[in-house]
Amino acid sequence: MIYANVVLTANDEKDVPQLREWLKEQGRLSRMEPGCLRFEVYHSTSDPKVFLLVERWETSEALDVHRTAKAYTEIYKPNVLPRVTRSPHPSQLVE
Repeated sequence: MIYANVVLTANDEKDVPQLREWLKEQGRLSRMEPGCLRFEVYHSTSDPKVFLLVERWETSEALDVHRTAKAYTEIYKPNVLPRVTRSPHPSQLVE
């Protein structure tokens, strides 16, 4: 199981509404991908520039395939990444 949590901070607050829409669509498409067990997009209520992606993938291979899929290549990489500071946090579940 692969857990990936990513904090995204908008570089410019004026981009937040569009980022929210792109991330919403990215999440919808990602959840339909093989091997995606969870893909949630959160928008901070304490800092409007901050988003959190909470992802869970069956395998590292499924995550690698995700990075070649439409959600990543047509939405996230060209539109979201240039407008945010990204802080990835590969994680382990504490049980």
